[in-house]
Amino acid sequence: MKKIICFIAAALTCQCLTAQEKEFPVWPENTPNEVHLQKGKSVEEKGNDNVTRILSQPIPTLQRFPAKSGTRSKVCVATNKPASTQDKVIIICPGGGYSILAIDLEGTEIAQWLNSLGYTAYILRYRVPKDREGALQDAQRAIRIVRHQNPGKKIGIMGFSAGASLSARAATRSQAPSYTPIDEIDKESCRPDFCGLIYPAYLDEGPNHTLTPELTLDENTPRCFIFQTAVDPYGNSAFVFGQALRFHKIPVELHVYPTGAHGYGLRTNLAKAGGIWPKLMATWLKTF
Repeated sequence: MKKIICFIAAALTCQCLTAQEKEFPVWPENTPNEVHLQKGKSVEEKGNDNVTRILSQPIPTLQRFPAKSGTRSKVCVATNKPASTQDKVIIICPGGGYSILAIDLEGTEIAQWLNSLGYTAYILRYRVPKDREGALQDAQRAIRIVRHQNPGKKIGIMGFSAGASLSARAATRSQAPSYTPIDEIDKESCRPDFCGLIYPAYLDEGPNHTLTPELTLDENTPRCFIFQTAVDPYGNSAFVFGQALRFHKIPVELHVYPTGAHGYGLRTNLAKAGGIWPKLMATWLKTF
């Protein structure tokens, strides 16, 4: 009987989701001189660990996962949550050490979760492998595109591991655009309104594991949600960045869970923490 109930709940949850739209390129053909794109198509593979990885993404893209429209006052039976929200749109940056993108674990599965809460989401497939500066250009352009497509909405960015590093860089470097504006879209602000960092990495690359020098915090830095586990080998990043936000009086919510290593996304079979952070972040998103 319990299995039947769980199946029905899952089916009802799926009804709250909408199909993703086709990917579209982040950059037009007339890219700025600073933006160096490679030729070719993206390359991905499915690992034995049931994670799909993009090994090469020469042309960055965005993919929109729209929240179901016209259901603001309705409630999803399975989750007992509003089927849509009206004021926030969230860009997702999958992780992978700036070498690959864990596109399902930290991409599509996250977009579907956000849809279940009623948020429209975009997945950013930024340039990999090994192109940190290109990834920042992609993130800044993506924020502008999403803001242009969603006027009046709060535009947030969230990421996992290296994707969280990219999200933090986008949140702290908006005063210094990484490329020359080329069109009307680039008149939009590249500053995200809020930021979510799930098991972030590479934020403590300063001397003696202090704050990474390129992360420049000031009064314009957006509010931030951070989740980390105490045993994560990259755990210091959360503490260093959280402390820097606190020092600059930027609203920050930092959670540290005792168990769970790294790279679990929403999958509780990999770590119990995969079921903890989504509840905390869902609550945080309602506080502003």
